[in-house]
Amino acid sequence: MRSLPGLLLLAVLPAFSAATDFDGRWDITTTSGSQMRAWWVELTGAGTPAAAGKFVSAFGGDMNKITTIDVNGDELTFTIAPNGRGVKRVFHARLVGGKLEGTSESEGQPTSLVKWTGVRAPAIADKDDGSWKEGKPIQLFNGKDTSGWKALNPGLAFKWTVVDGIMRNAPPTTDLISEQKFWNFTLHTDFRIVEHSNSGIGLRGRYEIQILEDYGKPPNTHGAAALYSRIAPPVNASKPAGEWQSYDIRLVGRQLTVVHNGTKVLDKVEVEGLTAIANNADEAQPGPFIIQGDHSYVEIKSFVVTPLVH
Repeated sequence: MRSLPGLLLLAVLPAFSAATDFDGRWDITTTSGSQMRAWWVELTGAGTPAAAGKFVSAFGGDMNKITTIDVNGDELTFTIAPNGRGVKRVFHARLVGGKLEGTSESEGQPTSLVKWTGVRAPAIADKDDGSWKEGKPIQLFNGKDTSGWKALNPGLAFKWTVVDGIMRNAPPTTDLISEQKFWNFTLHTDFRIVEHSNSGIGLRGRYEIQILEDYGKPPNTHGAAALYSRIAPPVNASKPAGEWQSYDIRLVGRQLTVVHNGTKVLDKVEVEGLTAIANNADEAQPGPFIIQGDHSYVEIKSFVVTPLVH
């Protein structure tokens, strides 16, 4: 006959095992709300006192530390306080067929409820190992008009124009999203910003390289050439506002290299997951480019993409 402690242990194990099924990295797609977005969450130790997690979405745009994680039966609940302040956001989810099915709402605001679904973030095998060759360069900006680009948010006024070979916005307006999608590539872009400008380039529609007027300031995860809210460059290679600047970006699988004004600032760093700019969560698929224009002024003089092939 088994002892009572042994029986109790067997009773606890199935619940504990179910809790750990929530662990890992998840790519999330909202399925309701005014604009479809993509989020990201990483959970460890679910169902244990050591539970911890990170969350990325448009809520403040930052890498948010999850403040509480609880598993009650088959339901996961976690909360965040964007940037450590403001109204708490509460998330509930259950595992259904290997996916997370959940809701999110601001605490005490039931009308803010958003439904979402999450899939496990894929492992991407491609490595920047020297085996990738450059294909034919593609001029995504033709210097004449905004052909090849469309509004990321059609509900906002489209205030992008091209004058004298330069594409510029007049905020507030929508971000731009390219009609073409890409997988592994290099990108060269020349851009110009004014004082207090804040923009960015979204890669595959998921990972933002920050554009910011921060000449002479210390580098950080929200600074120029950063993988937004994730990886800061070791140096700030920005030029003063009003001068033309350049990014040379290379993305192979999850390995990212960024050269800012001729200085290599990120060298094959690992892209763990989505940033706040993400408009799609299909990390194993090609995706578009995004030019952020809803924050402040930015000008683009060139945008040349070279696909990388084997």
